[in-house]
Amino acid sequence: MKFLQALILMVALSGATQSLAKVEQCRFIDAKPDREACYDRQSKALAAKKAEAAAKQTTADPLERMKQDDEALSRRLRSICRGC
Repeated sequence: MKFLQALILMVALSGATQSLAKVEQCRFIDAKPDREACYDRQSKALAAKKAEAAAKQTTADPLERMKQDDEALSRRLRSICRGC
């Protein structure tokens, strides 16, 4: 069991290291156009990841939005008649 946990930890750390190495490689490109193209690719990849995360986040959001709408409606109704 401990071996399995250690193996999972190593795989997770190696994946994180590879992603960090991928980010750092643009610094060492000597040719300016190539380095800028590398940075552009990274920014596009980051934007895609953010868009994917935002899309995943909206799947659980409708319930939260409904609760907020219900609370806003309750506040409006309470403000209409106070003591009727």
